[in-house]
Amino acid sequence: MYAANFWDAPQAAAKTSAEAARLQKELDRGENLKIELNDLGELGELALTEKDTDELAEVTDGLIKLTEQAESLTAQTLLSGEYDDEDAIVEIHPGAGGTDSADWAEMLYRMYYRFCEQRGWKVELIELTPDDIAGIKSATLAVRGELVYGYLKSEIGVHRLVRLSPFDSSHKRHTSFAALYAYPDLSSDIEVEIVPADLRIDVFRASGHGGQSVNTTDSAVRITHKPTGIVVSCQNERSQHANKNIAMKVLKSRLADLYRRQREEELAKSKADKSHIGFGAQIRNYVLHPYQLVKDARTAQETGNIQAVLDGDLDQFIEAYLRWSHKQ
Repeated sequence: MYAANFWDAPQAAAKTSAEAARLQKELDRGENLKIELNDLGELGELALTEKDTDELAEVTDGLIKLTEQAESLTAQTLLSGEYDDEDAIVEIHPGAGGTDSADWAEMLYRMYYRFCEQRGWKVELIELTPDDIAGIKSATLAVRGELVYGYLKSEIGVHRLVRLSPFDSSHKRHTSFAALYAYPDLSSDIEVEIVPADLRIDVFRASGHGGQSVNTTDSAVRITHKPTGIVVSCQNERSQHANKNIAMKVLKSRLADLYRRQREEELAKSKADKSHIGFGAQIRNYVLHPYQLVKDARTAQETGNIQAVLDGDLDQFIEAYLRWSHKQ
């Protein structure tokens, strides 16, 4: 950063500066943990000398909290993948299970939206298509912030819900599936050539809740990239022009991610993973009946506080995945 020509390439320089700031923050967190540990050690020695049970209890509570912070920081240091510090495009789709799965997909959408907000990330809704009865057919989000893709990549896959169905008149137990896909937003980092002749652009009237003119004009845009079959849509903005620009950005990110995975010879596996959203494919199970439990199928991390998870408390699962993935 002290090089004389550092700012000759402003975009690359800004990215490097942001990375330096992030690393400095990580180092500062580590130093603060050391200071807190030393303070607790001195307090503990004093409490033992004076046989002060109240202070010993305070030290114990402090060590528990310090351990949690240290584990969180340790997990963050594992985010060293090539694209972990990138922003992300997130898609959510229902799978097997009919209306229950569409409703489950909407629950996942709310869960991840809240998770992102709790981390202080900026979330932009690109597309949200309601299902005919309840829930959603799809949702697409652009998420920006610190290490966004690094964290969200652990959530890629099928999520399984077991509950008493609110859509079954006999109130029987149903199993539903929905999936989350995340792509690093590489639209500004990788040159992707898009030939206009390869695109089919459709305009249509937006569905669901919207502004005064959103649902009354053909402002929504759907773009199909014919060579790859990738389809993206945007209906969140009032104007067709704005929706088209956002859809093109998402398409560029999707294509960049596709080409990246081709280079890594993982495209075939990725398509296989994405083709089936049903039994046996889930990465995590959410059980609301006959008991309450969320359990990750990969790491065995679990909690009975399912409501907290559905409200966006996902840190324990993501950190467990990062440690598990590092060991693998």
